[in-house]
Amino acid sequence: MDLDAVRTFVAVAAAGQFQDAAAALSITQQAVSKRIAALERDLEVRLFHRTARGARLTVDGQAFLPHARELLRVAARADASVRPGRRALRVDVHSRRTAAGVLLQEFHRTHPRIELDVVTLLDADVHAATAAVEAGTIDATFHAVPLPERRLPAGIRAARVIDERHEILVGPRHPLAERRAVTPAQLAEHRIWMPGMAAGTEWADYYDELADAFGLTIDLVGPVFGNEALLAEIAESAELATLVGERSRYLWPDSYDLRRIPVRDPAPVYPMSLIWRADNRHPGLGALRTHLKAAREVTPAAKVWLPRWTHRSA
Repeated sequence: MDLDAVRTFVAVAAAGQFQDAAAALSITQQAVSKRIAALERDLEVRLFHRTARGARLTVDGQAFLPHARELLRVAARADASVRPGRRALRVDVHSRRTAAGVLLQEFHRTHPRIELDVVTLLDADVHAATAAVEAGTIDATFHAVPLPERRLPAGIRAARVIDERHEILVGPRHPLAERRAVTPAQLAEHRIWMPGMAAGTEWADYYDELADAFGLTIDLVGPVFGNEALLAEIAESAELATLVGERSRYLWPDSYDLRRIPVRDPAPVYPMSLIWRADNRHPGLGALRTHLKAAREVTPAAKVWLPRWTHRSA
């Protein structure tokens, strides 16, 4: 259906005059007449009674009017969903459970007028996500940026906005269950289970370096049945533990009695940066960057452990 003709029909219905509708649409009265005639041919009905006083809707015209208005609303929403500057700010997070997802929700609460579209590019590492930013598919993404060994493409910017400290998650029968905090050295005696981590990703590189630094045993073996299954296994085990970010969100039944114990002295920190395109003029992007900069919690360097490849930009 010709949306210009539909738009013209709605304008004539509102104005009651072909001439007034033409003025409102900045087209000639002849163009209005042609569009309405073409629409009537397509629908095989009369939409207006033409009179000396103007144009009055027929019964069919009255029936079609609300649908015509809805067609235009849907078209406007479709246009706004993809047009930069008019669509929502589109931000990628690896998981809505992580600190990035939590911070985006806080941003939405403090900036409710900025429309936000939170997406998850499944299985996308920093390179795939950066390519999506470069192509304009998304406005920004959260990832660890391994620099200077790997350079960002020209025109892409990154700023470290999250230093996510770790907690160890254990069941009630685990030997560490009653600790208020643990050190990385103490974790070396225990099996840390993190099945399904894809080799070659920046997070796999991070945990490889963490394991080497403190002699940890990080077990990636086993099929992945989802977080709910992982939590159930840990709750029943006296040996299994896993690492989670301190601001990550996990829910489990009270009967699991799982314990989240901070890892300190030093605190391993997973560094995440916001990545965006320098020429992106979306009005919400600057507000997001300002919010993240203000919300960033910086732990004294002497008390944290960071991988050697950490992107240092603030």
